[in-house]
Amino acid sequence: MRARAVVRGRVQMVGFRAFVERHAHGLRGTVRNLRDGTVEAVVEGPPDEVQRVLHMIGQGPSHARVDAVDVEYLPVHGDLPPMRVTS
Repeated sequence: MRARAVVRGRVQMVGFRAFVERHAHGLRGTVRNLRDGTVEAVVEGPPDEVQRVLHMIGQGPSHARVDAVDVEYLPVHGDLPPMRVTS
């Protein structure tokens, strides 16, 4: 399963990308800040693990405030690196 999540709220400068990277251990994907103040995470792996990470993204780290998570399910391509923070 592959999912793209865009997270809105107080999600930049609060350790959100590192939080996602930690919780997506063993999955493939990227997490990055977008110019509009949101965070984008693309995660690929077994469906139950992707759903677990999406749930954690909805919670966010303690210093964040998640107002909304827009999730789009995409075709699996197998082209993502091990989960990492990108710029």
